[in-house]
Amino acid sequence: MDLDRLQRQIEFVVEIDKLKTIVRQTLITDGSRQEDSAEHSWHLAVMAMVLSEYANHEGQVDLVRVLKMVLVHDLVEIDAGDTFCYDEIGNQGKLAREQKAAERLFGLLPDDLAAEFRRLWDEFELRETPEAKFAGALDRLQPLLNNCATSGRMWQHHEVTSDMVMRRNQPIEEGSPELWDYAAGMIRDAVSKGWLKE
Repeated sequence: MDLDRLQRQIEFVVEIDKLKTIVRQTLITDGSRQEDSAEHSWHLAVMAMVLSEYANHEGQVDLVRVLKMVLVHDLVEIDAGDTFCYDEIGNQGKLAREQKAAERLFGLLPDDLAAEFRRLWDEFELRETPEAKFAGALDRLQPLLNNCATSGRMWQHHEVTSDMVMRRNQPIEEGSPELWDYAAGMIRDAVSKGWLKE
């Protein structure tokens, strides 16, 4: 056994526990508190398993690859923090912060794993493959579901409009037209219920 390799793997595993401390601007569905990024990633992984039949791809997407992407994609928030998707100023430097974080965090791993994690993160960010498009669709759908489950409380808190939500979530269609139709219906319903301003 390569003890140096194992030590680096264990150090990485301990380091990523910090994702549990990154608080997002999404409430959990009972509205009692904001979720953390680790919970978000777990939720996406289960969503991928449940909703994979709706992925926009002839044949099936590689579900294992989707699962890996959704579990890895937010690890960079340990260093970069969570940037609220509707924060225009905060999003300006987001990519640079996250790339720097990816270099440090994935660099903790042995070279082969570091390269794999970086490839998965880059693939998710580029959203060019069917798997990345589906993973990205789930990443946008999950906060929408939670916002609707909490009567739009965080939308109202941040003065988010329906146009902003439609623009933000439109890429769901690339990963799944069916999920986009469902999401668009939820947005219209949120407007009609007064949870979301036009």
